[in-house]
Amino acid sequence: MKKVCFSAIAIAILSAAGFASCGGGQKQHNQEEIVITEMADNSRISVNWKGTYTGVIPCADCEGINVTIVLSDSTYQLSYDYLGKGKSPVTEISGSFSWDDKGGTITLANDASIPPYYQVGEGRLIQLDMEGKHITGENAEMYELTQIEIVE
Repeated sequence: MKKVCFSAIAIAILSAAGFASCGGGQKQHNQEEIVITEMADNSRISVNWKGTYTGVIPCADCEGINVTIVLSDSTYQLSYDYLGKGKSPVTEISGSFSWDDKGGTITLANDASIPPYYQVGEGRLIQLDMEGKHITGENAEMYELTQIEIVE
């Protein structure tokens, strides 16, 4: 009787272990699918980001800065027009840009006199601070540029 009871317990334990390993394999498969989906779904791939963006961002000593950025394959053209400063010249910069590893933020190659980081979204660019972090505070929403032209 003890042998039968021991055998039944051993079979139950082995069966449970077998089911657990099958379930674990399925779980691993689902995690791989999630990682692949997350990697494929980013701004670089799923957003129509090429084009022209514009907006007026806050300025410490003027009425605002009219910013226009044109993004193409891997290059940009940027212009800054300081509003309310009389006949101050428009600052124009061009160069290349690169994507971060997640495909959601671009970094403009420049002389570091302007913020180089922008988060790319559907129909918009959000200027980030000089360290690549979101700008906070009461004017945070004013650092968003709107896409006015899409280039295919």
